[in-house]
Amino acid sequence: MLNFDSVKINNKNPFLEFVKRLNDEEQADIFAAIDKLIELKNNNQRIPEKLSKYIFNGIFELRVRHINRISRCLYFYGKENKIIFCNGFIKKQQKTPINEIEKANKLRTYYNEEE
Repeated sequence: MLNFDSVKINNKNPFLEFVKRLNDEEQADIFAAIDKLIELKNNNQRIPEKLSKYIFNGIFELRVRHINRISRCLYFYGKENKIIFCNGFIKKQQKTPINEIEKANKLRTYYNEEE
């Protein structure tokens, strides 16, 4: 069974810090999307691009629509059937910002070194 975790660095958790800044409905949207992603993966079903998209170098983005804005949560697949969330942001442009991808890549490197 697949489950999820998030990167913690220096007693900080960038993904959860992002989620905490959202309102209650948006937080629920994020966790519902994570549940859907896990359900699809556990049932070996295709992940629709409107839910998740491959970005770069093993980094994926979870795509979540809220009532009046869109958020993205970057993640990768870790050991022991885990989806590891790195960071999140509110989408303001068409493309995923390079600095967010770089941040996720650095967090993945840190996570893998600590494992």
